[in-house]
Amino acid sequence: MSTARPETESTPWEHGAYSIKRHGISITNCDAEPVQTPGCIQSHGVMLVARCDDLVIVQVSENSAALLGQSPEQLQGAAISAVIGAAGERQLRELMKRNGTEANPLYAFTMDARGEVPPLDVVVHTIDGVAIIEFEPVRQTSGPPRDGYELVKRSVGRLRGATKLQEFCTIVSEEFRDLTGLDRVLVYKFHEDGHGEVFAESRRDGLTSWLGLHYPAGDIPKPARDVFRQLWIRPVPDVNGGLAELVPLVNPETGRPLTMTYSALRGASIMYTEYLRNMGVTAAVTMSLRHGDRLWGLIAAHHYSGTAHLSLPVRAACEFLAQIVSMQHQAVEAQELLGYRLKLEVTHQQLIAQAATDGGLSAMTESVPTLLDALDATGAALYTNGRWMRVGATPEDDELDAMAQWLSTREEFESPTRPVYATDKLVEDYPAGASLTAVASGVLAIPLSRSRRSLVLWFREETSQSIRWAGNPEDKPMVPGPNGTRLTPRRSFELFLESVTGRALPWRAVEIDMALRFRTLVMELVLSRAERVADLNSELVRSNEELDAFAYVASHDLKEPLRGMYKYAHQLLEDAALQGADQQQKLERLMRLTLRMDALLDSLLHFSRVGRMALHMEIVDLNSVLAEAIEIVDARRSERPNEIVVPRLLPSATCDRIRVREIMTNLLSNALKYNDKPVCRIEVGFVDGHDDDHSAHRPANASGLTAYYMRDNGIGIEPRHADQVFNMFKRLHGRDEYGGGTGAGLTIVKRLVQRHGGEIWIDSIPGEGTTFWFTLEQATGQ
Repeated sequence: MSTARPETESTPWEHGAYSIKRHGISITNCDAEPVQTPGCIQSHGVMLVARCDDLVIVQVSENSAALLGQSPEQLQGAAISAVIGAAGERQLRELMKRNGTEANPLYAFTMDARGEVPPLDVVVHTIDGVAIIEFEPVRQTSGPPRDGYELVKRSVGRLRGATKLQEFCTIVSEEFRDLTGLDRVLVYKFHEDGHGEVFAESRRDGLTSWLGLHYPAGDIPKPARDVFRQLWIRPVPDVNGGLAELVPLVNPETGRPLTMTYSALRGASIMYTEYLRNMGVTAAVTMSLRHGDRLWGLIAAHHYSGTAHLSLPVRAACEFLAQIVSMQHQAVEAQELLGYRLKLEVTHQQLIAQAATDGGLSAMTESVPTLLDALDATGAALYTNGRWMRVGATPEDDELDAMAQWLSTREEFESPTRPVYATDKLVEDYPAGASLTAVASGVLAIPLSRSRRSLVLWFREETSQSIRWAGNPEDKPMVPGPNGTRLTPRRSFELFLESVTGRALPWRAVEIDMALRFRTLVMELVLSRAERVADLNSELVRSNEELDAFAYVASHDLKEPLRGMYKYAHQLLEDAALQGADQQQKLERLMRLTLRMDALLDSLLHFSRVGRMALHMEIVDLNSVLAEAIEIVDARRSERPNEIVVPRLLPSATCDRIRVREIMTNLLSNALKYNDKPVCRIEVGFVDGHDDDHSAHRPANASGLTAYYMRDNGIGIEPRHADQVFNMFKRLHGRDEYGGGTGAGLTIVKRLVQRHGGEIWIDSIPGEGTTFWFTLEQATGQ
């Protein structure tokens, strides 16, 4: 429900008939000021408003008698020829017909002097169906006339040699000061929040430097910025000059106020002129510095002693140079950014090459260059395969875990095209990060997978900043006015230092774009590696199947001729009459070799069956499985003193009962066999996936899984042989030492563990004993 505002609270511009000269201003918000329809002009010139079709005058500035010799009452309703003559009207019509004058002021001609009235430059443009004709006295410059073309040509030559943005803007300020002859020229840059910064300046001797000063956004409010997105130059030759109101204030035929956006004579805002006076400025010219439709900043020229009426050719040169500067400025900035982008691109390619060559993303934090070189940052962290890898100054792992959890809830990460989070003040979004500002005031984060299990974060440390404001940015004085209390510009421009904490240098758009590009490269690498691994796995499966089939056929078929050889050797050995002692010894050796060959073939045949057989998976009580395995090795236990210890009951597991019993039988048999102590001691147990006490013994790919172990006090294994013990037919001792054997037992154990999706590894100290660890499942996500 709305309530009508009392008429006494209404403002003149809401009814259209508004003039800053007559009504002043009563706003409490700079963004509400109607700067494009002020209802009056600067009084050093005259304005006529005529219909476009017949050039009949509908509005006149109230000072027409002073420069044109005719009052507004005489001119309103008259043809334009009454002022500029029939020849002038023809010339004006021809200009409007042949050239684009819509929102584009063009010089038409110069009227000759008449009595005490000086020659007048005539400029015209059209807008909203009317022609706006402006008359300004021709300004004579001291010294010889200045050639605008030569001035612009020289300026462009200097600007072309600049390769850095700061250098370019400094040259801009110097060239515009030379062109205008004013006391100070600033290149004023707008920041994202609307506040401005003096980025470069040129000033006459004796003036205090304003370089690096920051000005609140309210100093150049949004309406003013909107105007400068539409025009190139705004002259105010006399800050203290009078204003001339339009007669009538609104177009009598449309009832609408006149839009003066493109008029050089447009009356200056009271807020603006008061602001300039507060700074001691007596005249000003402002040019736009644009990148397309975006207002990058302003080129502001100030004068401190008297008026500064720039001639029309000089103003035209300034306008033309402002357009050239905008285009070249954008090119210099783009060139500077391109150099940075190319540097980052080369680094990214090197990182991807390292990851592809060295076998994983971890190479990005362990080799040179590192992730820290991928962007201008002070720290970087990579999360992959369940762990953090860090380089530079970063939060600790537990702090990174909490931050990653928080980031996963951000809607930025939901974007299918730009999943990126970037801030230069983390604590504002993430209060829990208040303790991290020293290393992580700025964060740029991207997920490296759609599942978000991989993540890269770049950090920027807190930057100690003291922003040099030109006056207190919070100073917004209010003064009484004819229509109530109104906002007034700041009077104090003394240096005001504001200490800023919890902030880092902001991330540039090019850095965010390159981070996303890097994400694409990493995902392409991961996808390529996944496809390659899938192909290799498929090929490996085929090879294993073929090898298993070959081993089965070979071992099965070779056993038949081997049995024949053993049979005939046995018969020859029994026929002692046909043999001497030497021949009998050779036959005995042949029989031993055939028996060993038969054992090897049995082992090979069993190994091939392990790879081919189907597993019967069910929930199994491992305590009963262990009891069965102990019973199977009972005969070997009787050979020497021994004890088997189970510190706590084993858990149940989903597995193939018979195959796990075979695993335990082989490991028990090995522990009993390879032992040189008076009493053989074997411990069988497990640790769950959350047991941190054993995390050092657990491989990364077994993290979070229940691990079973069998520990003995036997002879131990040298570290260099840790992998060899699982090789087929590989024995580390003589053929007949420690009871002999084929060397296939641990190979079969490893194959059975892998068939369950698990891993097997060892911890061993030579002379003290060995612990065999194994899992019976695969880690999630592998």
